[in-house]
Amino acid sequence: MKCIRFIAILLVVIGALNWGLVGFFQYDLVSDIFGGMDSAMARIVFAIVGLAGLFCIGLLCRCCGCGCKCGPKCNCCKK
Repeated sequence: MKCIRFIAILLVVIGALNWGLVGFFQYDLVSDIFGGMDSAMARIVFAIVGLAGLFCIGLLCRCCGCGCKCGPKCNCCKK
């Protein structure tokens, strides 16, 4: 599960950087790499990044990164 969480967060960061480029410089790196906004590969990348964002919403609802549901005073994860 740590691997999936890492990949999801990495994809969300990539998406955020791409949107930053769009916002600041009007440059869409993902579309440029994969052949335009309407290309199948660019749409697949956008969809995967979107799914990673949905997955990361669930990470916001947890008290810590280990996935336990102990509450805000969780000590089970601290080393």
